[in-house]
Amino acid sequence: MSAAGKGDSPGVIAPPPLVYAAFLALGLVLERVWAGPAIAPVPRFLGGGLLVAAGLGLAVWAVLQLRRLGTHVDVRKPATALATAGPYGVSRNPIYLALTLFYLGLGLAAGSLWALALAVPALLVMQLGVIRREERYLERKFGADYLAYTRRVRRWI
Repeated sequence: MSAAGKGDSPGVIAPPPLVYAAFLALGLVLERVWAGPAIAPVPRFLGGGLLVAAGLGLAVWAVLQLRRLGTHVDVRKPATALATAGPYGVSRNPIYLALTLFYLGLGLAAGSLWALALAVPALLVMQLGVIRREERYLERKFGADYLAYTRRVRRWI
């Protein structure tokens, strides 16, 4: 089926916020069951707060850029334009970068070493179950324009 037909979406395994939320929840549960060493409150809240704020700021900027282009934020819906400016000129995945910063900030603020450690498998699930599928979809949909974009802009930063 073509990218313009009924299957006009990347076919990701789950909405990206749900992927991060599931790993964060697992980390918090594991922290309650097998608590790791405590992280001092000041670095925990200051560092966590800065990461959350950076993630939120980047997410807002990236979403506004997609809305300016009139394309969907939800990766389960068809892309109608290729975003290459603003945060998309620095990272091909600024919303996923923002979600990662937000996740790390929440994990740090909660003092959950488990949540922080689970960032690695969360990113692996994102890479295999979301990003690769989305990249194949965007290549099918936007062809040479997307490939040129991938040569100019890194996947993360």
